Amino acid sequence: MTRSRPARLHHIAGIGVDRMGSIADASGKDFLRLENLDTDILPDPEAIARTVHAATEDADNSYLPFIGQARLRDIAARHVSAISGVSYSGERNCVISAGGLSGILNVLLATIEVGDEVIVTDPTYAGLINRVRLAGGVPRFVPFSFEPGGEWRLDRTALRASIGPKTTAMLLMSPSMPSGGCLDAADWAVVAELCVAHDLLLIVDTAMERLVFDSRPVLHPAGLPGMAERTITVGSSAKELRMIGWRVGWIVAPDAFMPDLVAVSLANVVVPVGIGQDAVATALENSATTLAPYVDELQARRDCVLEELRGLPVGVPGGGWSLLLRVSDFGLDGAAMSERLLEQGVCATAMAGWGETHGGQYIRFVYANEPTRRLRALGARVRAALGL
Repeated sequence: MTRSRPARLHHIAGIGVDRMGSIADASGKDFLRLENLDTDILPDPEAIARTVHAATEDADNSYLPFIGQARLRDIAARHVSAISGVSYSGERNCVISAGGLSGILNVLLATIEVGDEVIVTDPTYAGLINRVRLAGGVPRFVPFSFEPGGEWRLDRTALRASIGPKTTAMLLMSPSMPSGGCLDAADWAVVAELCVAHDLLLIVDTAMERLVFDSRPVLHPAGLPGMAERTITVGSSAKELRMIGWRVGWIVAPDAFMPDLVAVSLANVVVPVGIGQDAVATALENSATTLAPYVDELQARRDCVLEELRGLPVGVPGGGWSLLLRVSDFGLDGAAMSERLLEQGVCATAMAGWGETHGGQYIRFVYANEPTRRLRALGARVRAALGL
């Protein structure tokens, strides 16, 4: 059979994580597993127990309700309301998705016309960039920047300059993946100013919203002037609740967007498995008290990696699960560094396709899946791979 590749796939980039994970799994070696956004920190025990019980319940072995179970929708809407300061209703303003990235794609399909430009940061997770392209959008990259050993900062001047006649939306994440760059209050104020002035939609990926370090406040832009009517929030059980395998997400949006969001949701996967939904509701409700020790552990792991890589050109993450090392300073690209690290017992992912300004010249280290006692082996291995 002769066929051409669909045009929508022409610019879809691989993310590299699958290849690196397969190499590590097949090797039988005890690699430092820093390649994938997994974590070894277990979910809320109460949520695990609820999942086990749900597997025996007829009501949970169901597609219904098609927009998600009522308790989860209510808790997700209240959660977003509490952080943003905007009043949302689970019944009117929330639909459940099969994971956060499925939710992002559903939002894009429901709001973006073919050819519309969507502003994203540089770097940004390739999976988000790919979903913009699958929906027919064109990503416009606005760089984060850093000085070695310093934090990533949003280039606000570039953000202002990025808006053109075809720009209709921004898709932003803070802490951003993979850099861990955080938008501060002044950044969000500029975002809000531009969205209102240019009548732009703001899609906020809150998968790591509360995983912030160094006593940073948790900030959500929907409560800023003029933003409640134009902000759609997508959340996920994966990172904040450590329930990656449950594949449960939520979309919280103003009333006007809901008919189209529901229509797309019903045409694309519908909902995640019923046995996971109420467990996620339990974990999300409990997270007001269970989150702090987890964030403390993540910060300890970040600090350990930063100490191991002291003196190397690393961008300091303000939150999240990962950080980036700029290996181009040593005449390498991320792909070459990834191969060298395998020889040193470290599995890490190159960043080609994750940005324009910040892409192939970086390697990413995920610190969420290894304890500090093992991360203390990282510095010597990285330096050996760099030939230092």
